[in-house]
Amino acid sequence: MSAPSHTIEGIARVVSVSGAVAWLEPEQTSSCGSCASAAQCGASATGIGTIASRNAARRFPMDNGAGLGVGERVVVGVDDRALIKASLTAYALPLVAAFTAAGLAESAWGNDLATLAAMAAGLGAGLLAAHVGARRLSARGELAPRFLRRARPGETCGTDRP
Repeated sequence: MSAPSHTIEGIARVVSVSGAVAWLEPEQTSSCGSCASAAQCGASATGIGTIASRNAARRFPMDNGAGLGVGERVVVGVDDRALIKASLTAYALPLVAAFTAAGLAESAWGNDLATLAAMAAGLGAGLLAAHVGARRLSARGELAPRFLRRARPGETCGTDRP
C-alpha cells in the first residue's frame, strides 16, 4: 500500500470566467513580498511593470466544473509528490547530468578544459532532458492546480478556519 498523498493548498480569486474555464489569481499571504524571489513572482510592489501586469502574469486557468463566478475565493491544491517531481526535474536532473559528465571527462582525460567542456555539455543535455520531463508532467496534468472547495469568509493560506 502506498503512503497517503498530501496536498499543498493555496487560496485564489476567480478573476474571469470564459466558458468552461475559470481564470484565477493566487492571493498573496502576509509573508509574500518578503522572500528573495518576490520580484520574480509578482509579490513585490517595486520593479519593472505595474502590479496589475505582474498579477496578470500569475493568472492560471482551471476547469470550471464547480460553476465558479467572478470574485469568488477558492482553495486550490497541488499534490506534494507532483511538486517534488517538478523540483527534481528542474533542478536535480541538470546538475546530476553536469557533474556526471564532468566526472567522466576528468577520469578519462584529466584535463581541466575537457572537464569544463564536458560539464557544459552535460548541463545542456540535462536542461534539455528537464524540458522534456517538465512537458510530460504538464501534459499529464500533474502540475495543474485542482479545485478543492470554496474558501470560507476570512480563511487565509495555512488556516482552515477564519
